[in-house]
Amino acid sequence: MKSVRSDAAADQLHTKMTGRDPNEAHRVTTPLELLFDLTFASAFGLAASQYAQVLAGGHLQAAFVGFGYAGFAICWAWVNFTWFSSAYDTDDWIFRVATMVQMIGVLIVAMGLPRMFASALHGVQLDNTVMVVGYVIMRIALVSQWLRAAKQDSGRRKACLTYAACISVAQIGWVAQVLTHLSGAASLTLIAVLLTLEFSGPALAELNKGGTPWHADHIAERYSLFAIIALGEGVVGTVAAMSAVVERQGWTLDASLVCIAGVGLTFGMWWVYYLLPSAHALRSHRNRAFVWGFAQILIVISIVATGAGFRVAAQFIEQKARVGSFDVVLSVAIPVSVFLGSIYALHAFLSRKAVLQQFWSLVPALAVVAITVRLALSQIDTSMCLAILVFAPVVIILSSEVGRRANRRTN
Repeated sequence: MKSVRSDAAADQLHTKMTGRDPNEAHRVTTPLELLFDLTFASAFGLAASQYAQVLAGGHLQAAFVGFGYAGFAICWAWVNFTWFSSAYDTDDWIFRVATMVQMIGVLIVAMGLPRMFASALHGVQLDNTVMVVGYVIMRIALVSQWLRAAKQDSGRRKACLTYAACISVAQIGWVAQVLTHLSGAASLTLIAVLLTLEFSGPALAELNKGGTPWHADHIAERYSLFAIIALGEGVVGTVAAMSAVVERQGWTLDASLVCIAGVGLTFGMWWVYYLLPSAHALRSHRNRAFVWGFAQILIVISIVATGAGFRVAAQFIEQKARVGSFDVVLSVAIPVSVFLGSIYALHAFLSRKAVLQQFWSLVPALAVVAITVRLALSQIDTSMCLAILVFAPVVIILSSEVGRRANRRTN
């Protein structure tokens, strides 16, 4: 009797990690996943703040290098947890504790961002020591999860072990990169090799007998929520810019234009993002998940950069920036262009049809961006230029709505 009771108690404490059903109905994001995402909201906020500060100081190269490195590191940390969770979320105490450890790692990565940006600002080798410590903590927890899945899901053992092995080797490499203090060229070469290993791990693992049982609708929802977290930076940047205008000028036309620009761009980018047929395409073509997932990283980084651009605008309005009005407009216009271009390319990749129609909606959108930049060169007020930029996503939204109505009529 004692052994039976102890087995029953053990079953209540943890669940066998055999993999979730990839066709499970009504699979939605869990409260634990939402809690996990909060750490990334903090990380994005700190990265955007550091980027805006360095960019407003006129250090363009340091800002771009630092933000590119930070954006990828933050996104890649989220990606690894999310795909594992989609396939093997048992929501028992072991999974929860491992998730908490990964959250601690994310916060340590965020703590290392100022140090990394400072090293980029001073033109020395990127100091990613603290960030690597955070990554190692995250990865130890994640590797333990993959090993648990390998042990309990015998049919996908090779895939799980491949993930565990690639992640482990990559972390050893990142630690070596920090400890060896290699020269600039050698360090960049090692970083390139390690990034290749990070990218190739999922590809190699998912080739093993169909890979892991990730859920298409769940993954699509998770990425959409991640994009919303990134869009939060647009709201923060808008508030910062509006506050700067009101502080200096009161409630003027400029304050209204900044509000329209920030909220309009944030809302417009949200609307355009949800035009992607992600869930439908991933359900029908699981092999397109790699390109889709990597493209999402660029999309999310461009969203955060757009919000950071409004932070730069705030510093410019407060006369704390060393850059001019044209640079401020570019700090918003460039990431908006990257976002729209990435959405178009990914939509074309997923749908494989109506590419020409989508292209002709992208052209006028980019034309709006070009007009905005040209107006900024002509010394048109910054707030006015940012407000005009709102029409870039609006053009794509209108084109999509017109196309949708036309399809309804023909059907």
